[in-house]
Amino acid sequence: MLVPNTPTSAAAVARHYAELDAFYRELWGDHLHHGLWLSGHESIEEATSALASLAMDELHVSPGSSVVDVGCGYGATSRMLAARGANVTALSVTPEQLAYARSASKGGNPCYMLCDWLQNPLPDGAFDGVLAIESTEHMVDQSRCMHEMARVLRPGGRLVLCAWLSCDAPASLTKYLLLEPICREGRLAWMGTAADCVALLRDAGMLVERFDDLTPQVARTWSMAFRRLARAMLADPRYREALLDTALDSRVFALTVLRIRLAYAVGAMRYGMFVARKG
Repeated sequence: MLVPNTPTSAAAVARHYAELDAFYRELWGDHLHHGLWLSGHESIEEATSALASLAMDELHVSPGSSVVDVGCGYGATSRMLAARGANVTALSVTPEQLAYARSASKGGNPCYMLCDWLQNPLPDGAFDGVLAIESTEHMVDQSRCMHEMARVLRPGGRLVLCAWLSCDAPASLTKYLLLEPICREGRLAWMGTAADCVALLRDAGMLVERFDDLTPQVARTWSMAFRRLARAMLADPRYREALLDTALDSRVFALTVLRIRLAYAVGAMRYGMFVARKG
């Protein structure tokens, strides 16, 4: 399990996403996560929606299901869950994200909460499903994170977790040049291996049904992101100004995009989906 030299916090994560709010939406769209390329011809918007759809399929959502979306971002996946008939509670630590999510939603479903998952007030055993797409990496206490997911699930309830992963035995130079800076610059509290995540889920009392390594289908995300970022830098002065703004802590993420692209290329990073059930 890789932990960055500089620890993060929920406040630092919120600040990162607040500082890059407009840029993230412009480059990624409403789904702020990896895309899933099946044919290889999808746009990034189609690919990110495909990943969300795959994760939702594994939740076995049916009309009336109660689902928690942990780290909901701009609420796109939460809205897809609601469109399938689920009653959705969606959490984020970033006010700017929730403001956009609420503006894009109609009625009270999804129900959005400004809340740190590690401090959530949700009742025990109240939900049929928990979905976490690329949010657990930001949480400073992984054991508590997984135990909270198990706590809010009813017996038999399902958890689908999509996560950034380290390869099993990264070289010291790879850690130093790629993985540790990716964690630090992206405000990730950790980057575990697939085995680390399985162990944490089992320790929380979850029965792990499956792990799917989606690395070949998602790695293209960062080539697409790099091309979009490069075009934006050339065409839009806001991007160049942000890169030169020393008051903007998160401006270094432009470099992180390149690090992540390289980390996938050399096999240092993986990406996986875990499907688990509460016994």
